[in-house]
Amino acid sequence: MIFNKNKILITTDWWLITIIIFLVTFGLAAIYSVALGRGGSEFDNLQKQIIWMFFGIILMFIVSLIDYHFWCKISWIGYIVSLILLILVLTPLGSTIKGARGWFDLGSASFQPVELTKIFLILILADFCSRYSRQIYKLKQLFFMGLLAIIPLSLVIIQPDFGSAMVLFFIWLVSFLLVMQKKWHGLLVFGSIILLFLGAWFFLLQDYQKDRIKIFLNPELDPLGRGYNVQQSIIAVGAGKFLGRGLGFGSQSQLKFIPESQTDFIFSVIAEEIGFVGVFLILFLFGLFFYRFYRIASRAPDDFGMFVSILTAATVFIHVFINSGMCVGLLPVTGISLPFVSYGGSFLLTMMILVGINLSIYRYEVLLRELD
Repeated sequence: MIFNKNKILITTDWWLITIIIFLVTFGLAAIYSVALGRGGSEFDNLQKQIIWMFFGIILMFIVSLIDYHFWCKISWIGYIVSLILLILVLTPLGSTIKGARGWFDLGSASFQPVELTKIFLILILADFCSRYSRQIYKLKQLFFMGLLAIIPLSLVIIQPDFGSAMVLFFIWLVSFLLVMQKKWHGLLVFGSIILLFLGAWFFLLQDYQKDRIKIFLNPELDPLGRGYNVQQSIIAVGAGKFLGRGLGFGSQSQLKFIPESQTDFIFSVIAEEIGFVGVFLILFLFGLFFYRFYRIASRAPDDFGMFVSILTAATVFIHVFINSGMCVGLLPVTGISLPFVSYGGSFLLTMMILVGINLSIYRYEVLLRELD
């Protein structure tokens, strides 16, 4: 462990931690606001999220004290364990929530194994890219790199959880673009993506899945059915105007017009009740978050640390981009939560662990700089 009590304070990225705390606080405020209008179990969710927040912050600090190279050593073990869990969740041991068999019921809590997969896919791709980046021009290296993502991605699609599958694919895509050495590799990959999409549209996607895409392009096709969520979310975002209607006074969120308001559409709740100012603050905080990760990646002591930082930032970015995009009707609804803000224990702990690993990279870089 990187544990020197005389240097822990000065080797910690307090700016990044402050940003995380502000984002989590925004989330708690929005969850509290929703609970005001619904009561009952919603206040229980608020209490659970507070517990997850404190547990996540403690876990983040513990992980930050561990030399990040440790995660490189166990990345393959963790990757295999995550694949086993993805297989087990498809058996009767798994539980179905929101139409996807992707959860383990732990009594008062639940665990989504795909969140663990995100962590170890980042680590194993970072390890692979740092070891073989100069050899990835070979087709066998490209094939193996793709296989690392295709296996968990396929298991997640079977659940089906297309939102998480998109995140896993994006993690792989960013890692591929970082090490791509020949233009024809990129053309090959993007051509394959187009062919796979066309094949899925005609042979794999069910009618209801095709309807999601059609309604995304035109929500008015089914305003009271599959397009309802998007329509109500857009109304909520527009109703907030500049300063919002006030915490706890949003008609769309308080009167239950917005479904999944604590998770998928929490961005809409913030937009309605705190207005443009709240949305700007959220996006500004995420902008600062990405800047801190740019700093960590650009000064990382080695390639593994650099790849971990970039892929972590990319993972958070795709969540923010898709979640905010679907809330304003620019992207289809995929069930992707807003990092550090949306309700959910598994997701929050995943984000905290990833931040902890990057805090370790930052700490290691500062310590090395002091030795020079």
